[in-house]
Amino acid sequence: MNGSPVGLISIEQATGMFLTPGKETGHINKETDESPISFQKIFEDKTKHSQEVRFSKHANERLESRHIELSNMQITRLNEGVNRARDKRINESLVMMDDLAFIVNVKNNTVITAFGSGDDSVFTNIDGAVIV
Repeated sequence: MNGSPVGLISIEQATGMFLTPGKETGHINKETDESPISFQKIFEDKTKHSQEVRFSKHANERLESRHIELSNMQITRLNEGVNRARDKRINESLVMMDDLAFIVNVKNNTVITAFGSGDDSVFTNIDGAVIV
């Protein structure tokens, strides 16, 4: 062991993980005339991916058993619905799209369950709904 606690990394290691080698923070690389990568840019890139909705095991089972396949456009619309719910400070949202309905835990960006047309139309334990 190198004397540092397990699971912790040094500033140099973090810099190497997130910045392109050869670029100095706060300075322009004169050889390539490229601006340095800012912390804000790195943060936005990392959080962008975490904003995409995930599906719980139960939701995946529901989608599979009901033969529901979502297109990329539908996933994009579902993400937009979750973001709209977040903007309204909804915690557990019903997101309705086409002939589908999803119960989503907004804080965790997780679809809890999914419903298709013809399924039970009683939704409980939600504090808001979004139609996309």
